[in-house]
This record gives sequence, C-alpha cells and structure tokens, in this order.
Amino acid sequence: MPIEKDLVRILIPTLNEAPTIREIIESFRSMGYNRILVIDGNSRDDTRDIARDAGAEVRIQQGKGKGDAIIEAFEVIEEPFILMLDGDGTYDPGEAEKLLVPLVEGYDQVIGNRLVPANEKAFSRLNLFGNQILNRLFKMAHSRYLGDILSGYRAFRKEAVGQMHLTEKGFGIETEISAEAVHNGQKIAVLPISYVVRPGTHTKLSPFHDGLKIMTTIYRLARMNNPLFYFGLIGVLVMVLGFVTGVYIIIEWFNHVDHLPLTVLTVLLIVVGFQVFMFGIISDMILSYHRDLLYEIQHLKPPK
Repeated sequence: MPIEKDLVRILIPTLNEAPTIREIIESFRSMGYNRILVIDGNSRDDTRDIARDAGAEVRIQQGKGKGDAIIEAFEVIEEPFILMLDGDGTYDPGEAEKLLVPLVEGYDQVIGNRLVPANEKAFSRLNLFGNQILNRLFKMAHSRYLGDILSGYRAFRKEAVGQMHLTEKGFGIETEISAEAVHNGQKIAVLPISYVVRPGTHTKLSPFHDGLKIMTTIYRLARMNNPLFYFGLIGVLVMVLGFVTGVYIIIEWFNHVDHLPLTVLTVLLIVVGFQVFMFGIISDMILSYHRDLLYEIQHLKPPK
C-alpha cells in the first residue's frame, strides 16, 4: 500500500550541489512528491537558487556540518513521513516508494543498503573495505547488523525521529541515527538500493579522518546500547597492559633486578582492569533488566 505523497517530506541536505540538485528535485516532483525541503550548509555555488527555481523549499542551516543540517531539518518537519537522501546525485529518486512502503507496514525506519550488491565503480576498494569494517564494528558494539550504517538514503516515521536524541555535527550523524534507532528498540528495515558514481562535485568525506571519527562515534555510543562492550574493552586493554608489564618484571626478576614501583603498578592495572570489566558486566545486566521491563510495560494489556 503506497503512502499518500502529500504526507511525505523529502529532505535533502546540500553543500555545493549545483550540478545535481535540479535533476533530483525535478525527479521527485515528476513522481508527485511536492513537499521537498533542501537544508543548505551555506553553499558557495548556486545550489540554493537552483533548488528554489526547481520548486523546493530552501532553508540555510544555522550550524555547521551535515549532522547539524539534519538535526535542524528534523525539528521543523511536520509531515508524518520523511524520506532523506544526499543531494550529490548518487541515489536514485525512483526508489523512493520502495523505501517508504515498509513504513506503512509498521516499520519505524528504512535504510537503503548500498553494499548489497556494491557498485564497484561507485566505491573504491578502500571505501568498500572501510564500510564493511565499520558495519561489523557497529554489530559488535550495538548487537545489531544493519547492513549499511553510513547510508544517506533513509525513510522515517516522524514519531521515530522524535524519539532520537541527536547531537553529532558531521558525518557521524548516520551512525548516531542507527545507534539511536537500536537503543529505542525501533523496527528497522534494510533494503538494497542502487548507488552510482558521484556525477557532481567531489566527495566531502575523508576516508581516514572521517572514518576514524565514525569509529569513535560507534564506540562512544555503545555506552548506552552495549555497556559490556564499552567498559569491557577498556578493562581488557588495562589488564593486557598490566600483564605486559608483569612479563617484563618476571624477566627482570630472573636477571636479579627488582622493580618494586613497577610491580605495584602492574597489580593496580590488573585489578583496575578487572573491576572495569566487571562494571561492564553489571551495567549490561542492568540494561537487560531495563529493556525487559520496558517491553513488559509497552505490551501490558489494560484490565477489562
């Protein structure tokens, strides 16, 4: 069952997308999607003028970065359904209904998966490998495999967006959206989509710099979704450091050299690491109890 198109707001964050933005907007309008919001990050080209001329509502974001743009847009959108995609021409507007239909079926969010099958012309080997690593790291940290956490082509229910507490300023925003959806127990569909070579400007994402930031975002957000992973990793690293210094002390002891201060440090590292690891286990048990309690509350039938 298709969604009534006037109930959908098309959200397009842009930054210097003059070569592609008109075609994207006109494609959506030709399919009957007339409620189109372009949230622009102070483009230095004609992106905003082209978007207005093509029939979109244009807002200039107050903050800086893709994350800020999406957060600001979510705050002003009132339609019950949101379809979000990048303005660089890599996503196909023709797949809009494919992503929107699951929302009618009860899903809270739909993620367009660019990686199954991956277009080898659109991804360098480095980018494809990096995406796969980040997706597996997300599964380890958040106990849920979502296929393509960095996808910019997504559909949402408005109430699902309202449950999210988003703070990421830059390219970590998709990761945070994915983590918040998992944290809130939202029903998520992952569907394969096409992804083509960027026809406009060069990508604004740095594989190494932004990849490291996304990796740290995945780990930081795991504190609420998977405390055993978050605190356990810290504890294990501290204990490993303690064991390494312990091996050094034993080797020196066989050479008749004593390291009393280093011995004390070794014991402290092992004890502290073990305590942090145990804190992770306790936190994970509390989180599991909290989730079970919320589930029972949400499914509690009122008395007749």
